[in-house]
Amino acid sequence: MSKKILFTGGGSAGHVTVNTALIPYFEKQGWDICYIGSKDGIEAEMIGDQFPHIPFHGISSGKLRRYFSWKNFSDPFRVMKGVLEALQIIRTFKPNIIFSKGGFVSVPVVMAAKLAGVPVAIHESDLTPGLANKLAMPFATKIFTTFPETLESMPKDKALCAGAIIREELFTGSEKEGKRLTAFFDQRPILMIMGGSLGARKINEAVRENLDILLNDFQIVHICGKGNVEESLQQKGYKQYEFIKGELPHYMEMTDYVISRAGSNSIFEFLALKKPMLLIPLSRQASRGDQIQNANSFVKQGFAMKLEEEDLTPETFLEHIKALRNEGPTIVKNMEKGHKSYTIGDMYEVLSKMS
Repeated sequence: MSKKILFTGGGSAGHVTVNTALIPYFEKQGWDICYIGSKDGIEAEMIGDQFPHIPFHGISSGKLRRYFSWKNFSDPFRVMKGVLEALQIIRTFKPNIIFSKGGFVSVPVVMAAKLAGVPVAIHESDLTPGLANKLAMPFATKIFTTFPETLESMPKDKALCAGAIIREELFTGSEKEGKRLTAFFDQRPILMIMGGSLGARKINEAVRENLDILLNDFQIVHICGKGNVEESLQQKGYKQYEFIKGELPHYMEMTDYVISRAGSNSIFEFLALKKPMLLIPLSRQASRGDQIQNANSFVKQGFAMKLEEEDLTPETFLEHIKALRNEGPTIVKNMEKGHKSYTIGDMYEVLSKMS
């Protein structure tokens, strides 16, 4: 009888990508797989697109807010409903192990796993745990961290620094295919700009205000988020996309420099691919500050440059891109000396022993 694993995580692409990296490996080893996510989260689309054959179950989940909202009074009941829904799925599917990438939807799943007596592994991408993972940790059997600094605040008997889990397909890209897809055939270096799965208005504006100047020195792939493509901008050497899916490895292989938010999954992928990066983390006003901590860690190690969103203007944007180009060779050398992460195979060995 084949073993079974249940994956959960959602709310943003970052809470799904580690799962999508692990799923093919478990499939190759003959495991049965199902996925629990929220009913209307991005995870339903991502899992449905990449793994249409894998059963996806949507459950109720609340949002754990750090500010006043009347929904804070109703959402605990949504979480409890999600626990009951997840418990029913777990008892029907009977997984040997559950792997949680985090996000609010994972909290009721991890609670239900504890009730069902199923071992749970949690993966925390950021330097400090998010609120959802903080709530889930007491119910976890094993906690994987990405940053070694995170271990300092973790229970010693549960935590293990595994580093980032990098999707294997990212290493299969073809520079030639990327250039064919974009028609980028001249000698200017290629700059990839991305603002996360929802886009980043301020970054998009800085790009577009400086576009003519930037195109003197770069060819640009601009991943600007859903609904953020500016159709009036149809210039040679500039390609806009809402989101790039299966062809991303080709685009990454041809890229020379990256400008990005500082979500952990993304920046560790750029590190693995040795791409010099300028990070513009989400501000503390728009987040709990985790991206700022991630960016600071990478800057400290010499893997990246940083521009705070509060300091982002058309002028500072250009200045930092110029500095990134100058510092690119040094950043790559630092990356080549960087620490080694777990491979997907390493992670599989640990998880399979837990089941």
